Amino acid sequence: MTERLADISAHIHGIQQLGTVVNAMRGIAAARAQQARGQLVAVDSYAATIAVAIGRALALAPAPRPDGARQASRPAIVLFCAEQGFAGTFSERLLDDVAGDLVGADLFLIGTRGSTVARERGIDARWTSALPAHSSGIPKLADQILEALYARIATGEIDRLDAVFGQWQPGRGGKVERRQLFPFDLAAFPPSAEANLPLVTLTVEILLNDLTVDYMHAQLCTAALHAFAAENEARMEAMAAARAQIDRRLTDLRATQSRVRQEEITIEIIELAAGETASRDAVPLRN
Repeated sequence: MTERLADISAHIHGIQQLGTVVNAMRGIAAARAQQARGQLVAVDSYAATIAVAIGRALALAPAPRPDGARQASRPAIVLFCAEQGFAGTFSERLLDDVAGDLVGADLFLIGTRGSTVARERGIDARWTSALPAHSSGIPKLADQILEALYARIATGEIDRLDAVFGQWQPGRGGKVERRQLFPFDLAAFPPSAEANLPLVTLTVEILLNDLTVDYMHAQLCTAALHAFAAENEARMEAMAAARAQIDRRLTDLRATQSRVRQEEITIEIIELAAGETASRDAVPLRN
């Protein structure tokens, strides 16, 4: 009985240590998600500024604007999955969403955990990369993605590009978001309301090329930040569920510990009482 009580106590201690780890992981995920959400505000503002600049530069272009509605013959998808585990079915949901679009498309897969899940499903990615552990590394990741993409866009291998990522909604959980990055939807670049055209020192072609590169970089940063925040929000939810399970397990174990201790005390009392009775019976009666 004593050995059983010791085992239960050791089990309780182990689960308490596990709870400490779960709490730490939940706190780290919360801090990272909050940081990413704060950075999204700056990136969205930057992208909006570039969009205005592109709209003004398009007014300088002598050729009519393309309608941007041509049919893509070789699409590509930049898919942002989870970098680490303990995020529930985050990567699985994203892969399920794009499963029907992968035939005949190039897949650029971001996230180590997502790459593992993709390989288990027999999905081959054209290009893979890890998602940074900290959101401050996302601009560099966007540079790497752009470098891989433009090499293929320039040779005509890709004529349509979509970004697919998770986006967390407070109180409603995550959803899968899809945005077309290329060709540009020119409706996103409204013409300038100013009567005077901007003075430029570059040719319109070079100016528009530089602005579109910056705009796509901003869009990739936005997608990666949403994915980074959503993964950490999913991890927070998974850790909250684990914490609840740990609390329930500790409650059960402590109840068992109390019952076993009570049984042990009861047995000791019975043994002591039996020993006392036996000792009294052994004493000879005097006349």
